[in-house]
Amino acid sequence: MNLGPQLVDSRWVVYYIKSASVSMGCREKVQMASRKTTTKPFVLGVTGGIASGKSTVSAMLVERGAPLIDFDVLARLVVEPGRPALKAIVAHFGKEVLHGNGTLDREKMSDLVFNNPDQRRKLEAFTHAPIYAEYGRQVKRLAIEHPGAIIQAGVPLLMEMNLQTLFTKVLLVYAGPAQQVARLKARDGISNTTALKILASQLPIDEKVSRADYVIDNSGTEAETRLQVKALWHKLQQQTAHYPA
Repeated sequence: MNLGPQLVDSRWVVYYIKSASVSMGCREKVQMASRKTTTKPFVLGVTGGIASGKSTVSAMLVERGAPLIDFDVLARLVVEPGRPALKAIVAHFGKEVLHGNGTLDREKMSDLVFNNPDQRRKLEAFTHAPIYAEYGRQVKRLAIEHPGAIIQAGVPLLMEMNLQTLFTKVLLVYAGPAQQVARLKARDGISNTTALKILASQLPIDEKVSRADYVIDNSGTEAETRLQVKALWHKLQQQTAHYPA
């Protein structure tokens, strides 16, 4: 999961939103923000496992007209210099988590929280609420700017956080565990042991299949994935034609 311009440490995936303890208050605010639009938005939650190809499928959906709210981007946005979340992080962890230019040093932050659940929970406490507030604002904006559009929200750990109820439907991008490990090692230049440890921090992808409304198998060729996306898009358009405004 990429939380920086160039992510150099795969362990940062554990920080993002691993905890399932999202406050009900955050969820209620997001749901209320979504309802305060002129039309009821159809939001497709897009998730997967690490290195399953979620970003690839999201890009294909964007090509077909589905605007994307990327939670990786939101996570970067809320810790930009001057943002309250970054100020809270620095107050708790110290200025050593910053680069010289005042931006968050994600590699150093990852080192601090990867094997420290208490520190990770503190970090999550600083970032979760602003992430969900920004998500609610973006859903509202896109629903107004693109009435009737299928909005997609890319959430890497959607099921780990039990966020299915925030979305109209949930799409899982699938790749088998062995393929996830191989892709992760090739992509990030990490060892087999490290890749397996990252996978262990998420729900097994096979367990996620039964929780999704739709599944796209991204273990084959790009052409095969595109055919599945095309079929899914047709199905989604049929559903949204009868979706209540």
